[in-house]
Amino acid sequence: MTHTDLQLELQDNIAIVRLNRASKRNALSDALILALRNTFENLPSSVRAAVIDGEGPHFCAGLDLSELQERDAGQGLIHSRMWHAALDLVQHGPVPVIAALHGAVVGGGLELASACHIRVADSTTFYALPEGSRGIFVGGGGSVRIPKLIGAARMTDMMLTGRVYSAEEGERAGFAQYLVAEGTAFDKAVELAKRVATNAPLTNYALMHALPRIAEQPADHGFFTEALMAGIAQSAPDAKERVRAFLEGKANKVQK
Repeated sequence: MTHTDLQLELQDNIAIVRLNRASKRNALSDALILALRNTFENLPSSVRAAVIDGEGPHFCAGLDLSELQERDAGQGLIHSRMWHAALDLVQHGPVPVIAALHGAVVGGGLELASACHIRVADSTTFYALPEGSRGIFVGGGGSVRIPKLIGAARMTDMMLTGRVYSAEEGERAGFAQYLVAEGTAFDKAVELAKRVATNAPLTNYALMHALPRIAEQPADHGFFTEALMAGIAQSAPDAKERVRAFLEGKANKVQK
């Protein structure tokens, strides 16, 4: 599947989703957001994990401001909800998603990255939320997702002051789980995607859909949801085969 601004490549059971607007630093136009939505809504059933990458030196420099137009409050609401629907399919779609970050991860680009389940940043990565200085507010889910990564105080500081985080600072703050050498984020992301793809699909589903909800529930609700999910996951034939293989000494043990 190919779109002018978005490319989908299948490597066995891994989907490589690449933003393809390098001349615009992969700025997110409405067409690109809709292409992301359609891509994750229609991934082949054979896909078990996905990697989002950006063509050229930058992952994504945010909203394409050339498309920013005057909207009344209702139109602005609908536009923001369109972004929400698209990025929700990244976060709560069919498969885990790993982001390969490099260069600018700014504004809407950071909102996209925060919708992914694992983020790998190379040493060229930098993070910013310039919306505050432009008189606008995040509208792609950033106010919900980003504080869960770095805390509300850090996000507030970024938007009030224009603070930019380097790759090293970003890893310490919680933007990314992995920090790798320049030019290697994509390879590391694919390596992780291949590992994730070997998991039982129902376990991956539970981690994507149940765990975030459990984390937000009161403890007694969370324990009950966990018990339901644990019962469902362990009842799957795939899970039973994996446990049997471990007990018979046929499965790899945890290594440092």
